[in-house]
Amino acid sequence: MFRTKRSVLVRRLWRSRAPGGEEEEEAAAGGEAGAAAAAEARAAGGGGRGCCPGKAGRGGRPAAGAEAELKALTHAVLKRLKERQLEGLLHAVESRGGARTPCLLLPAKADSRLGQHWYPLPVLLCKVFRWPDLRHCSEVKRLCCCESYGKAHPELVCCNPHHLSRLCELESPPPPYSRYPMDFLKPTADCPDSVPSSTETGGTNCLAPGGLSDSQVLQEPGDRSHWCVVAYWEEKTRVGRLYSVQEPSLDIFYDLPQGNGFCLGQLNSDNKSQLVQKVRSKIGYGIQLTKEVDGVWVYNRSSYPIFIKSATLDNPDSRTLLVHKVFPGFSIKAFDYEKAYSLQRPNDHEFMQQPWTGFTVQISFVKGWGQCYTRQFISSCPCWLEVIFNNR
Repeated sequence: MFRTKRSVLVRRLWRSRAPGGEEEEEAAAGGEAGAAAAAEARAAGGGGRGCCPGKAGRGGRPAAGAEAELKALTHAVLKRLKERQLEGLLHAVESRGGARTPCLLLPAKADSRLGQHWYPLPVLLCKVFRWPDLRHCSEVKRLCCCESYGKAHPELVCCNPHHLSRLCELESPPPPYSRYPMDFLKPTADCPDSVPSSTETGGTNCLAPGGLSDSQVLQEPGDRSHWCVVAYWEEKTRVGRLYSVQEPSLDIFYDLPQGNGFCLGQLNSDNKSQLVQKVRSKIGYGIQLTKEVDGVWVYNRSSYPIFIKSATLDNPDSRTLLVHKVFPGFSIKAFDYEKAYSLQRPNDHEFMQQPWTGFTVQISFVKGWGQCYTRQFISSCPCWLEVIFNNR
């Protein structure tokens, strides 16, 4: 029996749905070891919930009856798509968002019922192809590359599941992956050039291209061409030059199809550490750094967690900073300008006279640091980034 191209595309899409069911069955049969393997598989695929550490991943594929209902509903939605739309959706799903794929524009009011719940089409397709435990549209965030980004009530809405990310939940504080005294944000008076003297305390003392320190790069008079600069580090050694960012969005990656941005794979590194080389190879699609109206967002596009420390992610009254774990497929607002200015205490004369390291965010790939790890400082992490924001 011959199959049409449309039916083949629909079949391939269903086979490419988000993992979860098989792992859950293995976990039930294999006890503790199986449960650990299932949890690891969910985290690696981005399908589990719990961007914030301590939030248990729940979900996996539904039971047999619900699975049949989901399959019927998904097929009904996919069969309404044009062949070109099916090809674009399949390309997005099979490339795991690595390829640039067009928006999948469908009627905004075409909700679908699954069990006792009604799902908008973008949520339904994200539930099928990315996060089986997804419940509500408030749990996802559109990427700035999407045509539906920033539109309140469009007639057509993009349903490409890789044009959305999962939101981190910060209502409940995560366990202390790392805690740092807030005092480190205040510059020391004995530092001659006003640049923090140790990467372990959140600053950088290496020279940028042209012999300028990082603080001079940010404070050069009349220079408003960039909104941040990015430094890539391997343990205590900075690799390559500072990367100045002018565009609102930047991809930072090691290996990304059609990648355009800061390619870490093109940097010349002399580090022969096996751990560094192993972590470097896992950076993959990396992260997307985006300056938006409400602050700077980080989207984890890789297949492994990233770890972020930022002064604006925590309670202003806290005396410590947390390192937040961000799972694959999740986004987090890593920096808030208004909060940073309030933390800077603009009426404090001492703070006005010296640079303030609260305009810096640190991001480690794959490996975390702090009290729960043998690595107490980010300078012990194999591969990490320092993002320094222009405070003008």
